[in-house]
Order: sequence, then structure tokens, then C-alpha cells
Amino acid sequence: MCGIVGILGQGPVAGSLIDALKRLEYRGYDSAGVATLEDGRLERRRAEGKLRNLEALLREKPLHGCVGIGHTRWATHGRPTENNAHPHASDKLAVVHNGIIENFRELRDELIALGHKFVTQTDTEAVVHLVTEQIRRGLSPVEAVAASLPRLKGAFALAILFEGEENLLIGARRGAPLAVGYGEGGEMYLGSDALALAAFTDTITYLEDGDWVILRRGSAEFRDEENKPVERPKLKTQASAFLVDKGNYRHFMAKEIHEQPEVVARTLAHYIDFSNGCVRLPFELPFDPKDLRAITITACGTAYYAGMVAKYWFERFARLPVEIDVASEFRYRDAPMPEKGLMIVVSQSGETADSLASLRFARAHGQKVIGVVNVPTSTIARESDVAAPTLAGPEIGVASTKAFTCQLTVLAALALALGRARGVLDAAEEKRLVNELMVVPGLLAEAMKLEPGIEALSHQLGKARDVLYLGRGPSYPLALEGALKLKEISYIHAEGYAAGELKHGPIALIDEQLPVIVIAPTDSVLEKTVSNLQEVAARGGRIIMVGDSHAIDAAAVSLAGEIRLPDMAPDFAAIVYAAPIQMLAYYTAVFMGKDVDQPRNLAKSVTVE
Repeated sequence: MCGIVGILGQGPVAGSLIDALKRLEYRGYDSAGVATLEDGRLERRRAEGKLRNLEALLREKPLHGCVGIGHTRWATHGRPTENNAHPHASDKLAVVHNGIIENFRELRDELIALGHKFVTQTDTEAVVHLVTEQIRRGLSPVEAVAASLPRLKGAFALAILFEGEENLLIGARRGAPLAVGYGEGGEMYLGSDALALAAFTDTITYLEDGDWVILRRGSAEFRDEENKPVERPKLKTQASAFLVDKGNYRHFMAKEIHEQPEVVARTLAHYIDFSNGCVRLPFELPFDPKDLRAITITACGTAYYAGMVAKYWFERFARLPVEIDVASEFRYRDAPMPEKGLMIVVSQSGETADSLASLRFARAHGQKVIGVVNVPTSTIARESDVAAPTLAGPEIGVASTKAFTCQLTVLAALALALGRARGVLDAAEEKRLVNELMVVPGLLAEAMKLEPGIEALSHQLGKARDVLYLGRGPSYPLALEGALKLKEISYIHAEGYAAGELKHGPIALIDEQLPVIVIAPTDSVLEKTVSNLQEVAARGGRIIMVGDSHAIDAAAVSLAGEIRLPDMAPDFAAIVYAAPIQMLAYYTAVFMGKDVDQPRNLAKSVTVE
């Protein structure tokens, strides 16, 4: 979500703050700002919109301080205006903040009664005045933060800069991630993640939940939630020291779509013994698979749809009942957790707030937890019994593409591993299914060759007001994911449905103006899908069919368009079929002139409820 950077430098830091914030643009934001100490005085520069607006302001009104903080904001409380942009400040300090202060109204009322004047619509300003009040009562900056943090409710990461304190930055973390970086010559850094700091250092420490840190040049003093000094390990990070670039592609999303054959192959190599044709998990399972009674999967957004596809695999290949929940719903319904149950939490960032809360609920109720994550140092990875990494690499586009197919790949391998360990699959059946997985990267590469035709089809969608996606079996979650992708980046209203539900309501929408995208691999329910497709055709719907040659020929109706994929076995076709669905949304948004990589109102890593 929002991005935080702090630097205790040896020279002017404003330029470095901007460079670091650029590395966080992928998270999504609608305003940005920096603050430094100029001869001990706090000075801020803030701007609406993209970082280029802040850069222009800094060229006009430069900052020269050697200590500073920066922020990209995704609006939660208050509109995305310059006044609501971070850093927020008083005469004593400046604060940047990710997350939400849940009790900010209570704090604001208390502080207004004490004479503080609030000038923004944000929850963050309550933190500014709360710490300022402690300083006015005679506490030092460190003491003031120690007294204030217990008063805050919610999920947050904070970086605080103090008037007159040229050798001090304070960071705090509860829920939202925060890392400390160690530079040369005693320089110290704070950042939302390792990617923000990669240009400066490859040595970092992640704050644990509830930690806060006092940074001075050459030192970092960590304290836990009870304000006790603690040691936290230094890690070497593999984040690239260079800005991730688009290469020859117009957008990060296009680049990431085209990276899928490579990253899915890389992920498969991590989980599959190619020579023996079997799954080889890169970790020990924290339970006996034969004792396992049930699986609960929880996730948000695209990761949730990956879990929905995986439900079919776990139930079929491992004969385990699966419940799947949107994480924001699961955490509040007080679900009874089965004895000897497993929870699988799926998250690209590993920091998704609702998914993390679900993980903690499950752990508290005796469940073993596997975290399927793309960031192995993330909170979900660290708090799971086992982290199952997806090897997608940094995903910059807000709309998930390669992370989704890598999540599917990991979940497929895990389903096969459990099936073999539970005796549901024998060695021959496992080998057959593994061989099907092994050809997926090549099939994805073949799917990429369909791009020109998909681009041409997208012009039809770009003129539509509404779009319907249909699918059965694992293609039903793909229909939901296709609709989500189109909504996210083109802003066209789209809905995904199980094709068998068509006659139970959605069929009323069908007319000559409505594009209907039917996802139809040649599988055991193809005949049923074709029947639903003919119901659409009978009512004049504009059908765009995604299928192989057999499926498209079997449709036997006039199509407004077709995406003809290579023939393939059906078991893991969902991984391959995801790519054309992504490309269709991508080219529709490009045709409409939308900001594909940073769609309005969205953020990459959602670290608030």
C-alpha cells in the first residue's frame, strides 16, 4: 500500500528519498511528500499525483538536509490532496505512516481538548499531535514515542523525524511491514520493504510485529512491544540494486505477463523432481499428511481465486475437504477449526492484513499453517509453520499476473504431494500428473503467440459497458479472475459466473450488446459448458470463446471472437488459460488509454482492512 522511506545520511538526502520512493511506485499511490531538517528546522514538500509532481516542486524549492523521511500515500482517511499528503507535521516533529489508526477519532478529540489544532482529514495527524503532546510535557523524543505507541490501536508502520535532532530517526511497526537498512559510513535507512532500500544496502533487519527502533548514524536500537531492548538479526537481501524496468515493454503488466513461461518453469523446478517425475517439496511438512482431516484456504483478491482453483485439486488429488474464505470474511465469522486441520494462506506480498489476521486466528486454534508467498522474508512467511515460496520475482504491476500463475503452480504441486503421501495417488498417477505440469511453461509460451489476435479482440471489449465471464470447474474461478482483471485496469463493469448458474439470473442480462467470454477447455464438463454457451447464443449474446480446437469446434455456434489455445490435458489447464484472460484485460485497458500499471484507487500490497 503506502510507501515509507527514511534516511540518516552523510549528505543531502532529498534526491535519495525520491529514488527510493520510485521503487515503491508499484504499490499504488495518489500523493507523495518528503521532509528533511534544514539547519535543524523541519521543512516539507508535498504534491498530489505522481512523483514527477513532487520532483518538479523540489527543483523549484530544493531541500538540502542530511536526514529525512519520504512517503507515497494511498488515500484511506481524507481525499488525495496536498494537505492530506504525508509527511504530517507539528512544530516538533514530522511523521509518515502506513496503515490505519483505528482510534484516531478518540485521540483527536482528546488532543483538541488539550489545545492541539488539526488541519487534515487523516488519521495520521493524531499520531503527530499525540507524540508532540508528550514532548511538550517534557519527555525526550525517544520517551515521547515510548509513551505514545501503547495508545495507538490498529495496523501501522511509522517513521518519525524530530525538529533539532540531526542524528535521530524512529520507526515503529505493528501489522504493516518495516525494515532497517545499514549503509556505508554509518548511514542508516528505514523502508517499507527491502526493494525500497536495495539501492543503498543489501543488509537489512525486519522489525517484528510490535517492535520499534531508534536509529542514529551507525546504530539501531530495537525495542519490543513492552519497550524492552531486543536483538533482531541482520539479513542479506537479494533485492535488485537497480530500479526494476519495463525492458522493451510498454507496461510492467505486459512484461510480467510475458515472464510467465520463465517464472512458472522456475517455480516448477523448485517443487518437481524432473528426472523421476515426482513432486519434491523444498520443505518438510509440519504434520503427517495421513492424519490431515481438512484444509482451509484463505486469501484476498486474485490470490483468493488461486485458492478457489486449488480447492478442486486438493479435493480430487488428495481427497481432502476444503473450505475457502475471503480473508476479510473469515476472520470475523468465528469459524470452527477442524482438529488436525491445515490452513493455507495465499498472498503475493506476504503482508496482506486480512490474510495475516486469518493466519493468526488459525494458529491460535491449533491449525498448522502453510504460507504461499512471493516474498520469503514477509510476515506471513515468517509466521507460518512452513513458507511455500512462489518464484515470480518482483511483481510491479498492481494487477497480479505472474504471481497468480506461480501461486497456482505451487498449490498444484502441494496437492499432488499430499495426494501421494495420503495414498490417493500411486507413483504412476503422480508421474502422469507431474508430466502434465512439466509441459505448462511450454504451453504458456505458445499462448503468448496469440497476442495479436487477442489485441484485436480487445477493441470489442473496449466499447462495452458490461462484460460477462462464464466457466465451469476450475474455469469458474478463472471467470471470476478474468472479470476482476477487466474491472481493475479498464474500469468496465464485469462479472464472473459459474456457467451452470446462468439460467438462475444472469441470463436476463444477455442481449446483442453484451460480450460473453466463455472459458472452455476440453474437460469432463465441456458438454455442459457448450450447452450454456448455446443458451447465450440463442439470446443474441456476443460470445468470445477461450478454448482449444476441439472445444471451439464443439461449440457449433457463431462466435464474435475466439482465442484458440493449443490442445492440452485438462488437469492444470487453468494455469495456461490464465494468460489469455490477462492479455485480454490488458489490451482492453490499453485500447481505452488507461493507466494499466497503476489503476485508480488500487494498491499493490493491502496492509489495512
